[in-house]
Amino acid sequence: MKFTSTLALGIALALGGVSIAAAPAQAAQEEAKERKFNFSEKARPSLAELQKAAQAGDQAAFQTALAAAQAAAQNNDDRYVIAQFQLNNAIQTNNEDGKLAAIEAMIQSGGATQAELPTLYSNLGAIAYNKGDYAKAAQAFKQLLQLQPDNKDAMTNLAAALSQQGNPAEAAALVEQRLQAAEAAGETPPEGLYKQALALAYEAKSPKAIELTRELIAAYPTAQNWRDGLMIFREMRNPTGDANLDLMRLMRAANALNGERDYYELAEAANTKGLPGEAKAVIDAGVAAKAINATQPAFKDLLASASSKVEQDRASLPGLEKKAMASADGKLALATGDAYYGYGDYAKAAALYRAALEKGSIDANIANTRLGMALGLAGQKAEAEAAFKAVTGPRADLAGYWLLWLGQKA
Repeated sequence: MKFTSTLALGIALALGGVSIAAAPAQAAQEEAKERKFNFSEKARPSLAELQKAAQAGDQAAFQTALAAAQAAAQNNDDRYVIAQFQLNNAIQTNNEDGKLAAIEAMIQSGGATQAELPTLYSNLGAIAYNKGDYAKAAQAFKQLLQLQPDNKDAMTNLAAALSQQGNPAEAAALVEQRLQAAEAAGETPPEGLYKQALALAYEAKSPKAIELTRELIAAYPTAQNWRDGLMIFREMRNPTGDANLDLMRLMRAANALNGERDYYELAEAANTKGLPGEAKAVIDAGVAAKAINATQPAFKDLLASASSKVEQDRASLPGLEKKAMASADGKLALATGDAYYGYGDYAKAAALYRAALEKGSIDANIANTRLGMALGLAGQKAEAEAAFKAVTGPRADLAGYWLLWLGQKA
């Protein structure tokens, strides 16, 4: 992240007994207004020399005159205008250290108006941040927030500086505060704000990160956001086996599989679970999306393995379905439902998942998750929602992501 400062200070001095007209930073006022300064008699000659050196563009003479003026300064107005000269010179010479020193001098002079201080602190924070002085940047943004508690940019920038100082938890709380303020005002927060809050919460290993992934996906349901959100969920909760398979299936349903690794992981997991039809379908989808090259050894071998089993596997399903319906428990019904799901026969899969739930002796949370998946893919949204809402325990969060997908489904 790089902040942009908004400095645009211009100075027109009329030394010799009258006044100085100063135009403070443009962002600090609607229009420049003439300001009267009360210079000390001791500082006037030095100020005149400083103005002369500035107009001549002679850096050596300017630095000499600057030191002399600083030594001669007696009051706030003296110090403030000297710092303005210093700042203009730093801007003209693109001297970042000089800008920082000048802005700090303007603030410390006591001569800056209340209207100017927010812009000065904003620029001080921006320049310090870009130089890597995050402590100074954070302090500047805190001062700005004291002056303007509702300044959204200051809140976000302070969060960034705190994060760079190794304090992601405090930074995350600040960005979340801005999110909540926007939502309370009936606004949709910018996508970048959600992402900043999520990145900070994830860095802090906060459980809030999972909630933020859902908020991001709900507001901005892009394929990339779906993938990022689900990958963060996986890294934080570490689902394995069936839970990871169902997470990858959701990634596929949300069109969020991205690249060879994702397609291979899902296809390999399905094939290992004895679902060759699903494994082949995933690889075929990857080829169609031009995301994978099926002639590569890993995909070629996996496709050959799955394809060799498909005909026999599919032919066995009617018999397995009959046995499952006659079985005393729901284990075979659940497994046969998985097979039908893999072949895209969601109606039969749903019927078998319902049978598995009725017969029992299975994990009801797995069955309800997959019942919701099958019904959702079959277009039965109300029934799918009921199934997902029946999921409890460790799978509840995963079911929550499926519910989010269901709500976005046309």
